Amino acid sequence: MNIVRNAKIEVHCTNCGCPYPDLGAPFRCTVCGGVFDFVALPVFDADQVDPHQPGLWRYQHTFGLPANAPQITLGEGNTPLVWQQALGRRVAFKLDNFNPTGSFKDRGSAILASFLLSRQANTAVEDSSGNAGASFAGYASRAGIWARIFVPDYASGPKRAQIEAYGAEIVSIPGPRTKTSEAVLKAAEQGAVYASHAYMPFGLPGYATLAYEVFEQIGGAPGAVVVPVGQGNNLLGIGRGFLAMKAAGLIESIPKLVGVQALACAPIWSVSQYGAAGLGWVTEGETLAEGVRVLRPVRGDELLRIVEMSGGAFVAVDETDILPGRDELAQLGFYVEPTSAIVWNALAQIIEQLPDPIVVVLTGSGYKSN
Repeated sequence: MNIVRNAKIEVHCTNCGCPYPDLGAPFRCTVCGGVFDFVALPVFDADQVDPHQPGLWRYQHTFGLPANAPQITLGEGNTPLVWQQALGRRVAFKLDNFNPTGSFKDRGSAILASFLLSRQANTAVEDSSGNAGASFAGYASRAGIWARIFVPDYASGPKRAQIEAYGAEIVSIPGPRTKTSEAVLKAAEQGAVYASHAYMPFGLPGYATLAYEVFEQIGGAPGAVVVPVGQGNNLLGIGRGFLAMKAAGLIESIPKLVGVQALACAPIWSVSQYGAAGLGWVTEGETLAEGVRVLRPVRGDELLRIVEMSGGAFVAVDETDILPGRDELAQLGFYVEPTSAIVWNALAQIIEQLPDPIVVVLTGSGYKSN
Protein backbone atom coordinates (compact mmCIF):
# COMPACT_ATOMS: atom_id res chain seq x y z
CA MET A 1 0.00 0.00 0.00
CA ASN A 2 1.32 3.43 -0.98
CA ILE A 3 1.47 6.48 1.24
CA VAL A 4 -0.06 9.40 -0.65
CA ARG A 5 -0.12 12.91 0.79
CA ASN A 6 -2.77 15.49 -0.03
CA ALA A 7 -4.56 13.05 -2.33
CA LYS A 8 -8.17 12.04 -2.59
CA ILE A 9 -8.76 8.96 -0.46
CA GLU A 10 -9.95 6.25 -2.81
CA VAL A 11 -11.07 2.64 -2.55
CA HIS A 12 -10.37 0.01 -5.18
CA CYS A 13 -10.45 -3.75 -5.70
CA THR A 14 -7.20 -5.31 -4.55
CA ASN A 15 -7.51 -7.98 -7.24
CA CYS A 16 -8.44 -6.20 -10.50
CA GLY A 17 -7.96 -2.56 -9.50
CA CYS A 18 -11.50 -1.43 -10.28
CA PRO A 19 -12.55 1.61 -8.23
CA TYR A 20 -15.38 1.40 -5.73
CA PRO A 21 -18.55 2.39 -7.61
CA ASP A 22 -20.09 5.83 -7.19
CA LEU A 23 -23.51 4.31 -6.53
CA GLY A 24 -24.64 1.54 -4.22
CA ALA A 25 -22.75 -0.18 -1.42
CA PRO A 26 -21.33 -3.49 -2.67
CA PHE A 27 -19.27 -5.44 -0.16
CA ARG A 28 -16.92 -6.85 -2.80
CA CYS A 29 -15.93 -6.11 -6.38
CA THR A 30 -18.82 -6.47 -8.81
CA VAL A 31 -16.37 -7.22 -11.63
CA CYS A 32 -14.18 -9.99 -10.20
CA GLY A 33 -15.47 -10.63 -6.66
CA GLY A 34 -12.27 -9.28 -5.10
CA VAL A 35 -11.86 -7.45 -1.81
CA PHE A 36 -12.06 -3.66 -1.64
CA ASP A 37 -9.46 -1.63 0.23
CA PHE A 38 -8.10 1.89 0.41
CA VAL A 39 -5.59 2.83 -2.28
CA ALA A 40 -3.44 4.67 0.26
CA LEU A 41 -2.89 4.91 3.97
CA PRO A 42 -4.83 7.58 5.84
CA VAL A 43 -3.02 10.90 5.91
CA PHE A 44 -2.75 12.11 9.49
CA ASP A 45 -2.44 15.87 9.96
CA ALA A 46 -2.22 17.05 13.57
CA ASP A 47 -3.40 20.51 12.50
CA GLN A 48 -6.68 19.03 11.26
CA VAL A 49 -7.52 17.21 14.49
CA ASP A 50 -10.70 18.93 15.72
CA PRO A 51 -11.01 18.81 19.53
CA HIS A 52 -14.57 20.14 19.28
CA GLN A 53 -15.79 16.92 17.66
CA PRO A 54 -16.97 13.97 19.80
CA GLY A 55 -14.70 11.00 20.45
CA LEU A 56 -12.98 9.59 17.40
CA TRP A 57 -14.66 12.12 15.09
CA ARG A 58 -11.94 14.62 15.89
CA TYR A 59 -9.86 12.59 13.41
CA GLN A 60 -12.51 12.78 10.70
CA HIS A 61 -10.02 14.10 8.16
CA THR A 62 -8.48 10.59 8.04
CA PHE A 63 -11.71 8.69 7.36
CA GLY A 64 -12.10 9.14 3.62
CA LEU A 65 -15.88 9.51 3.92
CA PRO A 66 -17.85 11.16 1.11
CA ALA A 67 -18.59 14.84 1.62
CA ASN A 68 -22.30 14.08 2.03
CA ALA A 69 -21.80 11.47 4.77
CA PRO A 70 -23.59 12.36 8.02
CA GLN A 71 -21.89 11.96 11.37
CA ILE A 72 -23.38 8.92 13.12
CA THR A 73 -22.11 8.76 16.68
CA LEU A 74 -22.93 7.32 20.08
CA GLY A 75 -19.81 8.84 21.67
CA GLU A 76 -17.38 6.12 20.57
CA GLY A 77 -13.63 6.49 21.01
CA ASN A 78 -11.54 8.41 23.53
CA THR A 79 -11.47 5.34 25.77
CA PRO A 80 -9.32 5.25 28.91
CA LEU A 81 -5.70 4.13 29.03
CA VAL A 82 -4.99 2.66 32.47
CA TRP A 83 -1.51 1.80 33.70
CA GLN A 84 -0.99 -1.28 35.86
CA GLN A 85 1.83 -3.45 37.16
CA ALA A 86 1.36 -6.78 35.41
CA LEU A 87 3.66 -9.76 35.06
CA GLY A 88 6.56 -7.77 36.46
CA ARG A 89 6.18 -4.86 34.01
CA ARG A 90 4.27 -1.59 33.87
CA VAL A 91 1.59 -2.13 31.22
CA ALA A 92 -1.02 0.22 29.79
CA PHE A 93 -4.47 -1.28 29.23
CA LYS A 94 -6.55 0.45 26.57
CA LEU A 95 -10.16 -0.03 27.68
CA ASP A 96 -12.00 -0.27 24.38
CA ASN A 97 -14.61 -2.34 26.18
CA PHE A 98 -15.82 1.09 27.38
CA ASN A 99 -17.18 1.97 23.94
CA PRO A 100 -20.96 2.59 23.78
CA THR A 101 -22.06 -0.94 22.85
CA GLY A 102 -19.32 -2.55 24.94
CA SER A 103 -16.72 -3.38 22.32
CA PHE A 104 -14.06 -1.98 19.99
CA LYS A 105 -16.35 -2.68 17.03
CA ASP A 106 -18.00 0.71 17.57
CA ARG A 107 -14.98 2.44 16.05
CA GLY A 108 -15.74 0.78 12.73
CA SER A 109 -19.53 0.69 12.97
CA ALA A 110 -19.87 4.46 13.38
CA ILE A 111 -18.00 5.16 10.16
CA LEU A 112 -19.63 2.30 8.26
CA ALA A 113 -23.12 3.49 9.24
CA SER A 114 -22.20 7.00 8.10
CA PHE A 115 -20.98 5.67 4.77
CA LEU A 116 -24.14 3.58 4.25
CA LEU A 117 -26.34 6.62 4.81
CA SER A 118 -24.28 8.55 2.25
CA ARG A 119 -25.28 5.78 -0.21
CA GLN A 120 -28.97 6.00 0.79
CA ALA A 121 -29.00 2.49 2.29
CA ASN A 122 -31.97 2.07 4.62
CA THR A 123 -31.72 -1.68 5.24
CA ALA A 124 -28.67 -3.92 5.70
CA VAL A 125 -27.60 -7.38 6.79
CA GLU A 126 -24.55 -8.38 8.81
CA ASP A 127 -23.12 -11.60 10.26
CA SER A 128 -21.41 -11.84 13.61
CA SER A 129 -20.59 -14.04 16.55
CA GLY A 130 -21.91 -11.22 18.71
CA ASN A 131 -19.94 -8.00 19.13
CA ALA A 132 -19.96 -6.84 15.51
CA GLY A 133 -23.65 -7.63 15.26
CA ALA A 134 -24.49 -5.82 18.48
CA SER A 135 -22.40 -2.85 17.46
CA PHE A 136 -23.84 -2.57 13.97
CA ALA A 137 -27.38 -3.03 15.33
CA GLY A 138 -26.82 -0.12 17.70
CA TYR A 139 -25.42 2.21 15.07
CA ALA A 140 -27.98 1.13 12.49
CA SER A 141 -30.69 2.03 14.97
CA ARG A 142 -29.04 5.40 15.53
CA ALA A 143 -28.87 5.96 11.76
CA GLY A 144 -32.41 4.80 11.01
CA ILE A 145 -31.20 1.73 9.11
CA TRP A 146 -33.18 -1.48 9.58
CA ALA A 147 -30.75 -4.31 10.31
CA ARG A 148 -30.97 -8.08 10.08
CA ILE A 149 -28.12 -9.82 11.92
CA PHE A 150 -27.11 -13.42 11.19
CA VAL A 151 -25.54 -15.05 14.26
CA PRO A 152 -24.26 -18.57 15.02
CA ASP A 153 -26.55 -20.34 17.44
CA TYR A 154 -23.74 -20.50 20.03
CA ALA A 155 -23.57 -16.68 20.29
CA SER A 156 -23.84 -15.60 23.91
CA GLY A 157 -27.26 -14.72 25.32
CA PRO A 158 -26.36 -11.18 26.38
CA LYS A 159 -25.12 -10.31 22.89
CA ARG A 160 -28.26 -11.71 21.26
CA ALA A 161 -30.42 -9.77 23.71
CA GLN A 162 -28.47 -6.61 22.96
CA ILE A 163 -28.97 -7.01 19.21
CA GLU A 164 -32.72 -7.49 19.67
CA ALA A 165 -32.96 -4.54 22.08
CA TYR A 166 -31.70 -2.24 19.33
CA GLY A 167 -34.59 -3.41 17.14
CA ALA A 168 -32.62 -5.58 14.75
CA GLU A 169 -33.88 -8.94 13.54
CA ILE A 170 -31.79 -11.96 14.53
CA VAL A 171 -31.35 -14.92 12.20
CA SER A 172 -29.82 -17.79 14.21
CA ILE A 173 -27.76 -20.26 12.18
CA PRO A 174 -26.86 -23.75 13.52
CA GLY A 175 -23.33 -25.06 13.20
CA PRO A 176 -19.88 -23.45 13.04
CA ARG A 177 -19.22 -19.79 12.32
CA THR A 178 -18.65 -20.45 8.62
CA LYS A 179 -22.28 -21.53 8.22
CA THR A 180 -23.39 -18.09 9.38
CA SER A 181 -21.13 -16.46 6.78
CA GLU A 182 -22.58 -18.69 4.08
CA ALA A 183 -26.13 -17.77 5.09
CA VAL A 184 -25.55 -14.01 4.99
CA LEU A 185 -23.82 -14.32 1.60
CA LYS A 186 -27.01 -15.89 0.22
CA ALA A 187 -28.95 -12.87 1.47
CA ALA A 188 -26.41 -10.56 -0.20
CA GLU A 189 -26.73 -12.50 -3.46
CA GLN A 190 -30.46 -11.82 -3.32
CA GLY A 191 -29.81 -8.08 -3.25
CA ALA A 192 -29.44 -7.16 0.42
CA VAL A 193 -26.83 -4.54 1.38
CA TYR A 194 -24.20 -6.53 3.24
CA ALA A 195 -22.67 -4.23 5.87
CA SER A 196 -19.82 -6.63 6.46
CA HIS A 197 -17.29 -5.67 9.13
CA ALA A 198 -14.93 -8.14 7.41
CA TYR A 199 -15.32 -7.19 3.73
CA MET A 200 -16.25 -3.51 3.86
CA PRO A 201 -13.05 -1.45 4.26
CA PHE A 202 -14.75 1.67 5.59
CA GLY A 203 -14.39 0.72 9.25
CA LEU A 204 -10.59 0.38 9.04
CA PRO A 205 -9.93 4.13 9.51
CA GLY A 206 -12.08 3.92 12.63
CA TYR A 207 -9.84 1.27 14.14
CA ALA A 208 -6.83 3.42 13.23
CA THR A 209 -8.09 6.08 15.66
CA LEU A 210 -6.99 3.88 18.56
CA ALA A 211 -3.40 4.50 17.44
CA TYR A 212 -3.94 8.26 17.42
CA GLU A 213 -5.51 8.16 20.87
CA VAL A 214 -2.72 6.06 22.36
CA PHE A 215 -0.13 8.44 20.91
CA GLU A 216 -1.89 11.36 22.60
CA GLN A 217 -2.36 9.51 25.89
CA ILE A 218 1.23 8.29 26.14
CA GLY A 219 2.82 11.33 24.58
CA GLY A 220 4.51 9.22 21.91
CA ALA A 221 4.47 5.81 20.30
CA PRO A 222 4.24 2.63 22.38
CA GLY A 223 6.88 -0.06 22.01
CA ALA A 224 4.32 -2.80 21.49
CA VAL A 225 0.56 -3.24 21.10
CA VAL A 226 -1.21 -6.53 21.96
CA VAL A 227 -4.63 -7.19 20.38
CA PRO A 228 -6.98 -10.20 20.01
CA VAL A 229 -7.34 -11.28 16.37
CA GLY A 230 -10.28 -12.94 14.60
CA GLN A 231 -10.78 -11.21 11.27
CA GLY A 232 -7.94 -8.99 12.42
CA ASN A 233 -9.29 -5.67 11.12
CA ASN A 234 -8.74 -4.02 14.50
CA LEU A 235 -5.03 -4.83 14.55
CA LEU A 236 -4.72 -3.99 10.84
CA GLY A 237 -6.37 -0.61 11.35
CA ILE A 238 -4.23 0.14 14.40
CA GLY A 239 -1.09 -0.70 12.46
CA ARG A 240 -2.15 1.58 9.60
CA GLY A 241 -2.82 4.35 12.09
CA PHE A 242 0.72 4.17 13.40
CA LEU A 243 2.08 4.02 9.84
CA ALA A 244 0.15 7.21 9.07
CA MET A 245 1.70 8.89 12.10
CA LYS A 246 5.14 7.76 11.01
CA ALA A 247 4.50 9.19 7.54
CA ALA A 248 3.49 12.47 9.19
CA GLY A 249 6.84 12.55 11.01
CA LEU A 250 5.27 12.22 14.46
CA ILE A 251 6.92 8.90 15.36
CA GLU A 252 10.16 7.28 14.21
CA SER A 253 8.86 3.72 14.00
CA ILE A 254 5.65 1.82 14.53
CA PRO A 255 5.26 -0.41 17.62
CA LYS A 256 5.64 -4.15 17.50
CA LEU A 257 2.18 -5.48 16.73
CA VAL A 258 1.16 -8.66 18.56
CA GLY A 259 -1.94 -10.52 17.36
CA VAL A 260 -3.51 -13.08 19.68
CA GLN A 261 -5.63 -16.04 18.59
CA ALA A 262 -7.30 -18.94 20.37
CA LEU A 263 -5.40 -22.13 19.59
CA ALA A 264 -8.69 -23.89 18.79
CA CYS A 265 -9.03 -21.69 15.70
CA ALA A 266 -5.76 -19.96 14.87
CA PRO A 267 -5.26 -19.69 11.10
CA ILE A 268 -3.13 -16.52 11.14
CA TRP A 269 -0.88 -17.84 13.90
CA SER A 270 -0.51 -21.14 12.03
CA VAL A 271 0.62 -19.44 8.82
CA SER A 272 3.01 -17.19 10.73
CA GLN A 273 4.58 -20.24 12.37
CA TYR A 274 4.51 -22.86 9.63
CA GLY A 275 3.78 -21.06 6.37
CA ALA A 276 0.91 -22.01 4.09
CA ALA A 277 1.31 -25.65 5.14
CA GLY A 278 0.12 -24.65 8.61
CA LEU A 279 -3.40 -24.19 7.30
CA GLY A 280 -3.58 -27.94 6.67
CA TRP A 281 -4.31 -28.73 10.31
CA VAL A 282 -6.30 -25.63 11.30
CA THR A 283 -9.89 -26.35 12.31
CA GLU A 284 -12.77 -24.19 13.40
CA GLY A 285 -12.67 -25.66 16.87
CA GLU A 286 -15.00 -24.62 19.64
CA THR A 287 -13.57 -21.96 21.90
CA LEU A 288 -14.71 -19.74 24.76
CA ALA A 289 -13.17 -16.88 22.78
CA GLU A 290 -16.09 -16.90 20.33
CA GLY A 291 -15.24 -13.49 18.91
CA VAL A 292 -11.98 -14.75 17.35
CA ARG A 293 -13.39 -17.99 15.97
CA VAL A 294 -12.72 -17.09 12.34
CA LEU A 295 -11.38 -19.79 10.04
CA ARG A 296 -10.71 -17.68 6.92
CA PRO A 297 -9.92 -14.04 7.70
CA VAL A 298 -10.69 -11.86 4.68
CA ARG A 299 -7.58 -9.67 5.03
CA GLY A 300 -5.26 -12.33 6.42
CA ASP A 301 -2.41 -11.69 3.99
CA GLU A 302 -2.38 -7.95 4.66
CA LEU A 303 -2.46 -8.61 8.39
CA LEU A 304 0.53 -10.95 8.16
CA ARG A 305 2.46 -8.31 6.21
CA ILE A 306 1.86 -5.45 8.60
CA VAL A 307 2.75 -7.51 11.68
CA GLU A 308 5.94 -8.72 10.02
CA MET A 309 6.77 -5.13 9.02
CA SER A 310 6.40 -4.06 12.65
CA GLY A 311 8.72 -6.78 13.94
CA GLY A 312 5.81 -8.20 15.91
CA ALA A 313 4.34 -11.67 16.14
CA PHE A 314 1.23 -13.79 16.49
CA VAL A 315 0.58 -15.79 19.65
CA ALA A 316 -1.88 -18.65 20.22
CA VAL A 317 -3.55 -19.29 23.57
CA ASP A 318 -4.66 -22.72 24.75
CA GLU A 319 -8.29 -23.12 25.78
CA THR A 320 -7.39 -23.98 29.38
CA ASP A 321 -5.65 -20.61 29.77
CA ILE A 322 -8.55 -18.39 28.71
CA LEU A 323 -10.66 -18.30 31.88
CA PRO A 324 -7.65 -18.00 34.22
CA GLY A 325 -6.61 -15.00 32.12
CA ARG A 326 -10.06 -13.49 32.47
CA ASP A 327 -9.88 -13.96 36.23
CA GLU A 328 -6.40 -12.42 36.45
CA LEU A 329 -7.61 -9.36 34.58
CA ALA A 330 -10.64 -9.11 36.84
CA GLN A 331 -8.33 -9.09 39.85
CA LEU A 332 -6.77 -5.97 38.36
CA GLY A 333 -10.21 -4.42 37.98
CA PHE A 334 -10.69 -5.17 34.28
CA TYR A 335 -13.91 -7.08 33.62
CA VAL A 336 -13.77 -8.47 30.09
CA GLU A 337 -15.25 -11.30 28.07
CA PRO A 338 -13.20 -14.44 27.28
CA THR A 339 -12.41 -13.24 23.75
CA SER A 340 -10.72 -10.18 25.18
CA ALA A 341 -9.09 -12.13 28.01
CA ILE A 342 -6.84 -14.15 25.70
CA VAL A 343 -4.41 -11.23 25.79
CA TRP A 344 -3.34 -12.11 29.35
CA ASN A 345 -1.80 -15.48 28.60
CA ALA A 346 -0.35 -14.13 25.36
CA LEU A 347 1.29 -11.32 27.29
CA ALA A 348 2.78 -13.84 29.70
CA GLN A 349 4.19 -15.81 26.76
CA ILE A 350 5.83 -12.88 25.00
CA ILE A 351 6.33 -10.05 27.50
CA GLU A 352 10.09 -10.54 27.79
CA GLN A 353 10.41 -9.87 24.05
CA LEU A 354 8.43 -6.62 24.07
CA PRO A 355 9.87 -3.12 24.43
CA ASP A 356 8.30 -0.50 26.68
CA PRO A 357 5.80 0.96 26.78
CA ILE A 358 3.44 -1.98 26.26
CA VAL A 359 -0.21 -1.34 25.40
CA VAL A 360 -2.76 -4.16 25.74
CA VAL A 361 -6.14 -3.59 24.07
CA LEU A 362 -9.16 -4.91 25.97
CA THR A 363 -11.79 -5.33 23.30
CA GLY A 364 -15.06 -6.51 24.86
CA SER A 365 -16.97 -6.08 28.10
CA GLY A 366 -17.47 -8.95 30.54
CA TYR A 367 -21.14 -8.03 30.67
CA LYS A 368 -21.46 -9.54 27.19
CA SER A 369 -20.59 -13.11 28.21
CA ASN A 370 -22.90 -15.70 29.75
